[in-house]
Amino acid sequence: MPEAFIHVGLPSRVILGAGALDQIPLEASGLKVLLIATKSARDSADVVQLALGDDFAGRIDEVRQHVPKEKADAARAKAIEVGATGIVAIGGGSAIGLAKAIALTAGLPIIAVPTTYSGSEMTPVWGQTEDGNKKTGTDLNVLPKTVIYDPVLSRGLPLKVTAASVANALAHCVEATWTDKADPITEVTAVEAARALREGLLQVLENPTDLDARSNLLYGASLAGSALASAGTGLHHKLCHLLGGAYNLPHAETHAAVLPQVTRVKAPEVPRAKARLEAVLETTDLATGLFDLFSTAGVPTSLRELGLTESQAKEAAERFQASTSIDVREILNRAWAGER
Repeated sequence: MPEAFIHVGLPSRVILGAGALDQIPLEASGLKVLLIATKSARDSADVVQLALGDDFAGRIDEVRQHVPKEKADAARAKAIEVGATGIVAIGGGSAIGLAKAIALTAGLPIIAVPTTYSGSEMTPVWGQTEDGNKKTGTDLNVLPKTVIYDPVLSRGLPLKVTAASVANALAHCVEATWTDKADPITEVTAVEAARALREGLLQVLENPTDLDARSNLLYGASLAGSALASAGTGLHHKLCHLLGGAYNLPHAETHAAVLPQVTRVKAPEVPRAKARLEAVLETTDLATGLFDLFSTAGVPTSLRELGLTESQAKEAAERFQASTSIDVREILNRAWAGER
């Protein structure tokens, strides 16, 4: 019999399958669409723009990670200028994050088409950076109304980007097991997500264009985002947001460097989830298994490799330490050096 718990599921419409991009005109029917696309997704965005016909209102092709306030303000102004009543965002977390910035103030529905494995599309979490500080929050207005996963779009994603994005998704899985709002449902979801992500990553390392592998990764990322959406974020994500906002570190790679070190400290607090995750990741120690998986996939496992200086790592630890009893200094020292 499970322990008593309260689980909050979020309304999501998910479409997954090769060729699912063709569903956008139907999903956007009746909307005046502002189309947002990352650079790598521009060809797909061109196809969608033509398919939307009279429902196309305007387009934004310039996005940046961590959603700088000036980009968010410009995007909001663009939505008003073109009279948009809905948004289609194609790309990684940066494109979807910019769509969320508009939805946060305008309440426009989002159709998200992820081409990486950030999982942001399954959450009501938004983020925005101003003056080196990344602010995040939760608002159901930013939860996409429809998520379309088409593995064809991620087929050409470089291995380096793929592996880093999977590390991001695995961070969602792992942290979703130890937050204050974690429950047996989020735990089971997170464990299945981790299984699919590991399997998909190993498949992609063997054959980068394998559609089954890419589908596996999208499936895992969707579950990981769903688990995090219900469980919320904790120490790991707060640290990564601090590092990303203050020092402009790459979002996904920062997860890979920090996650094993936070897991080493936090996972023993949730022994059942730790054991389940170790089983699906085929490791005897969760923190070490994550570190080794990222290393095998060629993802940087030290903040030093990402350009953070030792003094900046110490500065970040000092900024964060007052908000927790956990020894953040040790975590960031180890993450900076990349200690296994």
